[in-house]
Amino acid sequence: MDRTLKRILRKDLTESPVVALLGPRQCGKTTLARTVVTDFEKAVYLDLERPSDLRKLSDPELYLGPLSDRLVVLDEIQRVPDLFPVLRSLVDDRRRPGRFLLLVSASRDLLRQTSESLAGRIRYRELTPFTLDEVSREAVAMETHWLRGGFPESLLSADDESSLRWREDFLRTFLERDVPSFGVEVRLPLFERFVKMLAHLHGQILNWSRLAESAAVSVPTAKHYVELLEKSFLVRVLPPHEVNLGKRLVKSPKIYWRDAGLVHALLEIETLEDLQGHPVVGSSWEGYAMEEILRTARKAQASYYRTQSGTELDLVLTHGTRCLVVEFKRSSAPEPTRGFWQGLQDLGGPEARIVAPVREGWPLREGAKVVSLSGLLEELGSW
Repeated sequence: MDRTLKRILRKDLTESPVVALLGPRQCGKTTLARTVVTDFEKAVYLDLERPSDLRKLSDPELYLGPLSDRLVVLDEIQRVPDLFPVLRSLVDDRRRPGRFLLLVSASRDLLRQTSESLAGRIRYRELTPFTLDEVSREAVAMETHWLRGGFPESLLSADDESSLRWREDFLRTFLERDVPSFGVEVRLPLFERFVKMLAHLHGQILNWSRLAESAAVSVPTAKHYVELLEKSFLVRVLPPHEVNLGKRLVKSPKIYWRDAGLVHALLEIETLEDLQGHPVVGSSWEGYAMEEILRTARKAQASYYRTQSGTELDLVLTHGTRCLVVEFKRSSAPEPTRGFWQGLQDLGGPEARIVAPVREGWPLREGAKVVSLSGLLEELGSW
């Protein structure tokens, strides 16, 4: 499948000495990089999980120095954090666009060396698993994308059973190999149990004390675990909307798994029929649709709104002076609650969209419409 980020990445490499492509493991970074580097003559590709490639960098200056006129791709560079100061030195010796393309399975926060060593020399881009827009071009059904998630090997599996098995293996590898490679100390049995518990909390407000008690860890440890999952691009922590309305607001964040397929794997949901009859179906749809929206409206600030009395808005998007409220309903005839209308009134009457699995939308009141997910994504293209 063609990736939306391909054109942007090519342009980045003509403007910045170092470009870092961030994203979870197995989301397609290597495939995209190999596609892009065909534009560059004699590009060099090193997979730092391969011992033979890693040995070439036993003296990185000696190996990389003579390659100053070529693009060098360093895959899984987070495994060799000592390389970052060397790259800074090499870039400063001969500064030109397109010297290094770094493929990174961790966020900038987990790789502080990049921000410290390569400040002013690096441009960051995030690659997610396949988006709805990307799979739609290939005529893959939205329901399949929702069930299996966007990781290429999972989405394109021969059947649902194979897809689920791939996601289970992915999660096992993340727990047993990737987490230790980040240099972060966790107690794996506890962390594995914690991860499974978070699947049941998908789309819910985090009660740190209750979560810590249920997982048999301290509150600081629970926050540390969530932070690690967030920085590994696996979960999204949605903050509460900050506004001074003289109302008592809920101030705890909500938690979402960024890939719906991983939630389903953790909950042992194999087929669409299983999902439709599972109690998580509503929150799964909410998280799936929300992630697609936030991938499109990248510049918007995202939050949710809830008062202590129960008035709640699923998603509040703000960008400059613009504000859009989004509600998620897994129904072909969605009926907003009384609390939804009250929430809009609290926020001064912003535009609102109710995202539902419908083919065509319709107006509810002035400024409020029922829309399909693809329809809202098209509308948000200008954000």
